[in-house]
Amino acid sequence: MIDHEKHLRDLLQNQRSLSTEIQELTNLLGVRREQFSKQQGIIEYLTANGIKPEENERVEEPQK
Repeated sequence: MIDHEKHLRDLLQNQRSLSTEIQELTNLLGVRREQFSKQQGIIEYLTANGIKPEENERVEEPQK
């Protein structure tokens, strides 16, 4: 016979684990977005002041 209570406990534990992992990834994504924005600002400042990268060094912005 299937132990439904154990199955439910296992599912709830797995769900808590996934929730924690999602929160950690969300936090990391926020940090990475902030870093990207800061670097983008620096790039815009430098290019506005006449500094130009070599053609093979340009990086495309990620899709949102």
